[in-house]
Amino acid sequence: MRTPNDLELAKLTKRYGDTVAVNGISHLFAPASYVCLLGPSGCGKSTTLRMIAGHESVSDGNIVLEGKEIAHLPPAQRGTAMMFQSYALFPHLSVRDNVAFSLKMKGVDKATRYAKANTLLELVAMTHLADRMPAQLSGGQQQRVALARALITEPRVLLLDEPLSALDPFLRIRMRAELKRLQRELEITFIHVTHGQDEALALADEVVVMNNAVIEQAGPPREVWGKPRTEFVARFMGGHNVVTVDGGRYAIRSDVIRIGAEGLPATTTGVEYQGDRVAVTTRTAADEEIVALMPEDAFFTQPINPGDAVQLGWDARWQHLLEA
Repeated sequence: MRTPNDLELAKLTKRYGDTVAVNGISHLFAPASYVCLLGPSGCGKSTTLRMIAGHESVSDGNIVLEGKEIAHLPPAQRGTAMMFQSYALFPHLSVRDNVAFSLKMKGVDKATRYAKANTLLELVAMTHLADRMPAQLSGGQQQRVALARALITEPRVLLLDEPLSALDPFLRIRMRAELKRLQRELEITFIHVTHGQDEALALADEVVVMNNAVIEQAGPPREVWGKPRTEFVARFMGGHNVVTVDGGRYAIRSDVIRIGAEGLPATTTGVEYQGDRVAVTTRTAADEEIVALMPEDAFFTQPINPGDAVQLGWDARWQHLLEA
């Protein structure tokens, strides 16, 4: 249901000559939600984000925020703010001055802009480093400063372009929690571009999966992962096998495939230890690849090796029919 605080894209299109980067997408973003635009490189997700921000012109269509068309407005007048993948901090300015920079450009006096910058630095736990220069900060600290700088304009929508990609895996997980906390505290819409499925599932209230310049599926993370609409979504989200059953294409979760005494004959082609489980990759006579995830203790009780013949089974209730 549409509300006055929604962000809506209506038949949004971006062309570069004969190339269509975003092809007439329409989507309504719920207010105060965390949305992840997810998809492979070149699918159009970053171009969509840049059009919302005003850093990319719109070829066709509309961008409506709080009932107002904003596609023709410059970035500073849209009610959005963007945090770039590179963080783009000014190397010659202190942390505090980086955060306060946009207010300085608007002519806000030093005392007022510093007071507001200090409030934002407290929000991202960076008050103790306010006088440092960007080169003296770690990647995670630079990200916090970039967040504070984006938030100081009090945007209704914060746009994040792969904000965690430059961080190591451990820090990436910590910063996921920080981003979610900030979004809940601020009660504004976050639109976060990523190609990481685990990142989208962990963060989002809504996942929007893009492919070939269009939206393939959108919905709550559990729905998109558990009930993929298309073969692309099933394969891209991971954790699913796509098999032909009675002439239809079905997605079947890897964790519900059982290796036992009877079932569909297959040959083991690979075994990968994953800690609490083992991924057993097989190939059927119909040349379909099926992965079974076995509990670690069950696998090592009766180990399976590449080349071994196995029988695959699953409960039919786990078969999810895909759109043609």
